[in-house]
Amino acid sequence: MIEIFKVSKSDYPELIKVWEDSVRATHHFLKEDDIAYFKPLILNTYFDAVHLSCTKAENGKITGFIGCADKGIEMLFLAPEYRGQGIGKVLVEFAIAEFDIEKVDVNEDNEQALGFYTKMGFKVVERSEKDGLGKPYPILHMKLKNKIDNENNQS
Repeated sequence: MIEIFKVSKSDYPELIKVWEDSVRATHHFLKEDDIAYFKPLILNTYFDAVHLSCTKAENGKITGFIGCADKGIEMLFLAPEYRGQGIGKVLVEFAIAEFDIEKVDVNEDNEQALGFYTKMGFKVVERSEKDGLGKPYPILHMKLKNKIDNENNQS
């Protein structure tokens, strides 16, 4: 069984390492300059702006984390050596139940994430040419299918 833990500020140095390792393993479209640009923003701003939860290995090492705000998944990153073990699924299911998650934004070029969220019940509802900071990385806005169905039934 995979246990979920609340993240504290003292976990941030380990979280940013998981983030960077995960980005390097999955976000091949990003340049070194982009990683250098995003890293301090995530560490010094974004971590504090979301509810952070994580999973840990038996040795206490953080294996993955999720950040949620305003009914959305804002970040989900797994240590590369722990991918494919169900951790992402457990974190997303936890977030849906705990934070009433309805939506997630995915980099269009991150096909693995798109496939994962599609399997988790999300559907693309919109596309933006640039990311939230105006960088030229198209974003797919996804919404949980059952939330879309509920909205359609209410209209």
